[in-house]
Amino acid sequence: MTEAPVDFYHAPNTRSSGVFFLLEELGAPYSLHALNMKAGEQRHPDFLAINPMGKVPAIVHRGELVTEQVAIHIYLADTFPASGLAPALSDRMRGPYLRFLAFYGSSFEPAVIDRALKREPGSAAMSPYGDFDTTLGTITARLRAAPYLLGESISAADLLWGTALSWMTRFKLVPESPEILAFVERITSRPAYARMQAQDEKLAASQ
Repeated sequence: MTEAPVDFYHAPNTRSSGVFFLLEELGAPYSLHALNMKAGEQRHPDFLAINPMGKVPAIVHRGELVTEQVAIHIYLADTFPASGLAPALSDRMRGPYLRFLAFYGSSFEPAVIDRALKREPGSAAMSPYGDFDTTLGTITARLRAAPYLLGESISAADLLWGTALSWMTRFKLVPESPEILAFVERITSRPAYARMQAQDEKLAASQ
C-alpha cells in the first residue's frame, strides 16, 4: 500500500530545514507548504489553526498533526522504515538512538541558546542540561568515538544533529572542533542535503 503524502509546513533557513533534509533522505512523499516568516505568515490564522504555536516545522500525516523537531524525526523515520534510519523497537541501538534525539531537544539546544544569549542556566537542580561544557563534551566525545552517533551506521538522529551543528558552527554558537566539523561534513555532503539546500535557497530567494 502506498503511504499517504506528508503535508510539510516549512520556512527556509529555519529549524524545519532539518525535517526537509530528512524527508528527502527518506524518499517520503510530501507536499511542501512554504511560509514566509518575513511576512509573518506563521502568525496568520490559517497556519495557527494548524499549529497554534506559530512555529515550523510542522507536519500533518493521515489527518494528525505532529510538531517539534525531535518528534517529527522519530515519527517520520519510523513511518518510512525502508531507509533504515531508525533502529527497530527490538534493536539494542533503539535506546541510544532515542537518547541522542531527546538529548538534542531537551539539553543541547537549550544550553546553546542560553550561552548565546548570555543567560545563566540556573541551579543544577533547575537546569535541564546542567552546564554548557559538559553538554558539549557529551556530544563531542560521542563523535570522537565513531563517525555517527550510533557507531558505523547513520540514523535520523545524525541528520538532526548534522543540520543543527552546521548552522551552529556557521554562526559560531559552538566551537569548531575537529570532531564536529568532520561530522558536519559527513552529513552535509549527502545528496539529500544538497537537494534540500537547493530548494531552500530558491524559496529564500523568492521571499
